[in-house]
Order: sequence, then C-alpha cells, then structure tokens
Amino acid sequence: MKSYYFSEEHELFRESLRAFLKKEVIPNIDQWEEDRLIPRDIWKKMGDMGFLGLSYPEEFGGSNLDFFYDVIFCEEIAKVFSGGFAITQTVVQYMSGPYILKYGSQRLKEKYLPGIISGEAISCIGISEPTAGSDVANIKTTAMLEDDHYIVNGSKTFITNAVYGDFVVCVVKTDSKAGPEGVSLLIVDLDKEGVSRTKLKKLGWHASDTAELAFDNVKIPKENLIGEEGQGFYYLMGGLQVERLAGAILGYAACEAAMEYTLKYMSERSAFGRPINKFQVLRHRMAQLASEIESCKQFVLHCSRLNNDGKYAVKECSMAKLLATELSDKTMTQCLQSFGGYGYIEDFKIARMFRDSRIGTIGGGTSEIMREIIAKMVIDDVSYKEAENKSNNNITKNKNSVMSNLENVLSTIQEKAGKADSLNNTLKFNFGDEQLYIDGTGDKNIVSIDDKDADCQVDVGFDDFMSLIKGELNPMGAVMNGKVKIKGDMGVAMKLQSLFA
Repeated sequence: MKSYYFSEEHELFRESLRAFLKKEVIPNIDQWEEDRLIPRDIWKKMGDMGFLGLSYPEEFGGSNLDFFYDVIFCEEIAKVFSGGFAITQTVVQYMSGPYILKYGSQRLKEKYLPGIISGEAISCIGISEPTAGSDVANIKTTAMLEDDHYIVNGSKTFITNAVYGDFVVCVVKTDSKAGPEGVSLLIVDLDKEGVSRTKLKKLGWHASDTAELAFDNVKIPKENLIGEEGQGFYYLMGGLQVERLAGAILGYAACEAAMEYTLKYMSERSAFGRPINKFQVLRHRMAQLASEIESCKQFVLHCSRLNNDGKYAVKECSMAKLLATELSDKTMTQCLQSFGGYGYIEDFKIARMFRDSRIGTIGGGTSEIMREIIAKMVIDDVSYKEAENKSNNNITKNKNSVMSNLENVLSTIQEKAGKADSLNNTLKFNFGDEQLYIDGTGDKNIVSIDDKDADCQVDVGFDDFMSLIKGELNPMGAVMNGKVKIKGDMGVAMKLQSLFA
C-alpha cells in the first residue's frame, strides 16, 4: 500500500540504510552485546554514507532533509535487535545535538555539529541526577561564572553515552535561587580535568554505556553556554518533544520487528502435530497485537507530520511516547510467551528485546509523567504555548520591559487593592525580574514595587497576572492549573479572589 507519509525518495533511502545495517551491523550485534561496546568506526561509516545529520544544515555537513528521513532512520535502527545500538545515535542526533543547532552560537555549531554529523564525535544529554529526574527545575548541579569561565560542580546519573562520549549538553543551575529561570545549558567536554565517569550495569541496552558523571570544580569556557543564561528550562521543554517522538518511533518499530521475528518462529515451531500458528489462541493474540501496533504507528506518524510542519505538539508527542512504549512492553511480553521456554534463552533475540524494551516507559519521561502532562492539558486546560515561545526566544521578557508594563498599570492595581478589604497580611507577586508588594497589615492595602519578604509569595507570569487583574483568569483556577504558584501562608492566597473581584 502506498504510504501517505513516505515518498519514493524516502523509500530509496530506507532501502540503502537497511542494506547497510544488514551488512555492517546486524552480523556484529551479538558480539557487541557481549562486549558491551560498539566500535566507534561504525558511526564514521554511517557518517560517510550520509546516514547521520539528516535534518541538519548542509553548512555543517548535514543533508537538510525533512523529518520523515529521521523517522525512517529511527525505524530501521530499532529493528537490528539491539536497543543499545539504537539508542546511541538517537541520543546524539535527537536528544543532545538539536540544542546546539537551535540555540548554540555560531562558534559552538562550527565546533561540535560537524563531528556528530560525520560520526566522529559522540554526544550525550545530562539531565537526571541522583535526586532529580523529571523535576528539571530542581537540579543541583551548579555552574558559577568566574571571570570568563564557569565552574561546574555536581553529578548526573543514567546518562547514555557518558563514558563512550566526547561531550555532554549539561543541564546546570547558573542561579540556584531562581527556580526554572535559573536553569541553563552548558557544553562540558568529558575529557576536562575534574570530570569522572562511572559505568553502570544495566538490565538491558548492553551494547551502549550508561554512566554516572561527577563534576569537581570543572572549568568550562563561558562561550560553551548554549543560548542565554536562565533559558535552559524552556529550551528543554521544546527539545523534549522531539526526544519523546523519537522514543515513540523506536517503540512501534521494535514492536514490528518482534512481531515479524515471532511469526517466523510460530510458522516453524510445531506442537501436537501442527505449526503453532494454527492454534487460535496464538493467532488471535498476534492479530490483536498487529492491530494495536498499526494503530499506534499511524498516530506516531501523524505526530511526526506535526513536528515536520513545525508544530509544538506537546500533548500529541506525550501521548505518542506513552502509547508506543507501553505497547512495546506488552508486545515483547506476549511475543516472548509465544516462544515458550525458548523465549527465556539468550540465544533467541526475543529475550534481549524483552529486556531492552523495559526502559522505554522510564527514559525521556516516565509513563507517569506523560500521563500527568496529558491530564493537565485535557483536564486542567493547561497550555504549554508559553514554554514554546520562550524556547524560541519570541517572548523573552527583559527586566526593563516588565518594569515598564508594571509602572503603566500600577495605578490600576493600587485602585483595585485599595477598594478591597485589608488582607491583614503582606503579599508579594513575583514576576521573576520584578515584584509587586502589597502591605495589607493596616486599614487598607498599600501597593508598591518593593522587593520585600512577605507572608505569602505568588509566582506568576506577568501576562497571567494581567489576566487576573482584568478578571479574565480565575485566581483559584489559576492555582489549580499551575499558572500561579503559592509559597508561604495559603490563607493569604485564599484572599486573592476578593482582591481582584
């Protein structure tokens, strides 16, 4: 059947890549799994063939192709019966390199992108820490600016390619007191003095390395900062969608490979005088799986089209990652069952696929995190547009612009607060760069732009604050959906409704 998403040129690329993998990779996978190491020259061969950097600019050695070439790349590397092989370049091409491409300076692009496109350099992304995984805003690794260098201290864990790789796009705190606005991205070369790497033993993905990183007063040039200080959180919010989409593609493609492998075994294995693919319970199990895999695949391809068209599809990519990785676990379990006792033997590839699949619902955001993101969007009506705009530097608010807007509406705020009943407490609105302070300890509420400690602090974006002032945003609803965050005396926060009535 002719594909809606893939042209003849796409399919020619698929045939070329598949032939390369069949000749150069698949015959060696078992040995690489046993060695727990992939020879780096295989990536150089792939780079020479033009299989890497598919959507990267020609300026840096890329091919400047559409995203469906990347879809094919992810599909085919997922079918070589080694999650470790597949994840190595997935991390390079879709989880670390894009941050340099989108937000890095020209100098950083020229220094690092040609190597990951040629296959000569291996990169990784450093987010997770021993005490912070999905909670990116609360990471502990710091990068303090001293003259023309950052001094990095802290640790990362579960970092794919960390021993094998050359550099890490490291998530750091450049301002430990600023919450999400204190998060930045910094390139750390892994051969720097003060960097130590400890390889971890894993359940699966044996051909790749996953490691802990420790940074002890590591000196990194200031120019290794990606983009702007304090914008790293928003860069990540945009980049994680592509990471999750790549994970979803790997998920359904691995399901397809497991199905093909299992159906072949079922046609060859006999029991009670006939092939086991003639037994209804096994036939119907495979029919059900085939239906679910195809449905999931078509949805992920739809999400890929959204990404190709430049859409910021947080909900769809989160759904795709959730569905595809959960389905992969289910598929591997049921396919292994069809092998009986042989499915538990390492000589059969389904055992490895079963082990490798398990990380899919954990890495890149757990299934639980995906469900919460989706729940916020479909139940709480949370929008992630603002994160998209910040990550693209379209609505970055500098201190002067916030101050100017605040001064323009100060008289209106003073009038509203003056008419409301006294809070009997102090309240501060924190917009990041600027604050609004309300002293309600007297007979009336007095409003100023002083930055003082208060009984209750309300963290809110300035636009959302203005919506509160205008009555367009319900205060309690804003608290429930996360647009407003309360610190301190919740009793004061309960008075917000009357303050803006």
